[in-house]
Amino acid sequence: MTDVLVLILRRLRAPIITLISVYAIAIFGLVLMPGTDPDGNPWRLSVFDAFYIMSYTATTIGFGEVPHPFSYAQRLWMTVSIYLTVIGWAYTLGAIFALARHPAFRVALGRYRFEARVRRMTDPFFVVCGYGQSGRRLVSALDEIGFATVVVESDPDRARAHLVLDTQQPSALLIADARAPDVLEAAGVRMRSCAGLVALTSGDEVNQSIAIGARVLADNLPVLARVKSPGARETLESVGGVLVVNPFETFAVNFGMALAQPDVLRLEDWLSGVPGTKPPRRIEAPRGHWVVAGYGRFGHCAASALEQAGLPFKAIDVDPAQCGEEGILGSALAEQVLRQAGIEQAVGLIAGTDSDANNLAIVNNARRLRRRLFVVIRQNQVGNRALIEAARADVEFVQAVVMTHEVVQLLTTPLLNRFLMRARRQNAVWAVGVAGRIRDTVGDAVPHTWALDCDQVLLGARRAFVERPEPPLTLAHLLMDPDDRRRSLKAVPLLLLSGGRDVLLPDEHTVLRPGDRILFAGEAGVEGLQRHALGDDGAIDYLRTGREPPRTWLGRLLAAKGPAVAGGAS
Repeated sequence: MTDVLVLILRRLRAPIITLISVYAIAIFGLVLMPGTDPDGNPWRLSVFDAFYIMSYTATTIGFGEVPHPFSYAQRLWMTVSIYLTVIGWAYTLGAIFALARHPAFRVALGRYRFEARVRRMTDPFFVVCGYGQSGRRLVSALDEIGFATVVVESDPDRARAHLVLDTQQPSALLIADARAPDVLEAAGVRMRSCAGLVALTSGDEVNQSIAIGARVLADNLPVLARVKSPGARETLESVGGVLVVNPFETFAVNFGMALAQPDVLRLEDWLSGVPGTKPPRRIEAPRGHWVVAGYGRFGHCAASALEQAGLPFKAIDVDPAQCGEEGILGSALAEQVLRQAGIEQAVGLIAGTDSDANNLAIVNNARRLRRRLFVVIRQNQVGNRALIEAARADVEFVQAVVMTHEVVQLLTTPLLNRFLMRARRQNAVWAVGVAGRIRDTVGDAVPHTWALDCDQVLLGARRAFVERPEPPLTLAHLLMDPDDRRRSLKAVPLLLLSGGRDVLLPDEHTVLRPGDRILFAGEAGVEGLQRHALGDDGAIDYLRTGREPPRTWLGRLLAAKGPAVAGGAS
C-alpha cells in the first residue's frame, strides 16, 4: 500500500494543489463580494456559506442562491469561479485517468492486491516460482489435493494462463522476479501458513538464487528447486535444507526400475500420482541392445540407467562434444546412421533430442527398420502433444509430469518418499501384494496419501497415552469410523515410524506410542475422521472401548459421580 500512496501523492500533487487553490480563491472571493438582503441592507456570505455554495456549484448540483439572492457583483464572481473550478476539475480528472493508465501505478496496485490476498491465506499454501509447463501442472495438482497456491512469474505472457485457471482453492498471482527478497516476502514465505516453496523457472541460476533467497528469509521453510546442471546441484546441496530435483535423473531412476523392477515402479507411480485419476499401467522395458538418439543431458541420464542394468547401447548425436568416442556422430534421422547404431538388432529406442518433430521422425524411421521396438520418447513442448501421441511410444518423458510427481511426493507428504525409498528394496511379489491391497480397499484409482502424528498435544491422544492408557490405542482403532466403530475406514497403513524404526505395512494390532507417525493411503475424507478421533477424547474412548461417551453436561456429571456412588454402595 505504501507504493500506491507514494505514486498517488507524487503524480497528483500538482493537480490537488491546483484544485485546492481554485476552491480557496473562489470561496474567499465570494466572501468579499458585497450583497444586499431583501430589505436593502448590505450583507456578506460567511466562509461556511461560501464553501457550501461552491461545493454544490462546482459539482453541478446547483441548489440555488442562499440565504439571499445574489447581487451582480456576487453573480459575476460566481461566473468566474465556475470556469475556474471546471478548469481545475478537468485538470485533476485528467491526471487521475493518466495515473490509472500508468504502468507503474498498475503494478503497484496489483502488488497491493496480491499481498492482501496472500495475507488472507490462513490455510497451508505453496509458493510456486515459475509458471511454465511444470508450474501450471503443479498448481492444478496441488489444487486437487487441497492446497492453496501463490504463483510468481516474471513473464507476463506465461502469467496470463493463470488468469483463466479455475481453481477450487485460493490462488494468487504476482508478475515479478522471484529472485528479489521483497518479492519472496510479499509471496508469504515468512508466513506460518506457508507450507513450502518450489522453484521451477527455466534457468538453473534463477532457481538457485530463488532457493537460496528463500532459505535466508525462512530457514525452516521446505524448499525444492529444479536444476539440471551438476554445478547448481552442488551449490544448493552445500547450502543445505534445499531439496534438489533433476527431472532427467529422476526419469533415469524410473527407467532403470522399468528395466529391473516394473511392479515396484507401478506402485510408486500409483501412490505419487494425482488422487482420483486412473492408475498407471505396468511398464516393463525389455533387456537387450538399445539405441539412444540424442546424447545430451537427457540421453546421458537414460544411458546411465542402461549401464547400471548391464545392457549394451549405442548413442547418436550431431554434436561431437556430446558424442564422445563411444557415440556415433550424425543425425538419427538418417537410416544409415540408425543401422550403424544397430537398430536392426535393438530391442529398444530412446528418442531424446530437444526437438519433438525430430523425435517423432526418428521413431518412424526406426520402426521401418525394426518393427518390434520398445520406444521411449521425450516431449519438449506442451503444444506438441499431438506429435508425441502420434509416435505411440511405450514410455513418454514429459518434464511437467515428472516434476509434479516429485513435488507432490517430497513436499506434501514427505513420509511417502520415505516409504517409496524402502519399497525399492522389495521384490515384485511384495509390490504386487501392496497394490492389490490398496485396490481392494480404495478401488481402481490413485489414492490420497497422508501422514498422521500421534501427538500428545491433541486431546484424544493425551487421553489414550496419559490419562487413560488402558485399553491401549492400536492401529486398528484409527481404522474405525469415529461415528460408528463397526464401520471400517477405507485406508491402508503403509509405514509406521516408531522409536526410530521404520515398519513397512504395519499390522493393525500394533500398539501405538506417543510420537509415532503413520503413513496412510485411502479415500478422501478419511484423514479428517482420523484427525477428529485424535483430537477428541470422547471419540478416542469410544473407539477403544465401544462405549458411547456422554455428550451433555448432565451426562458427564452423572458419569463422573457413577464410580463414587458405586464405591459407597459396596
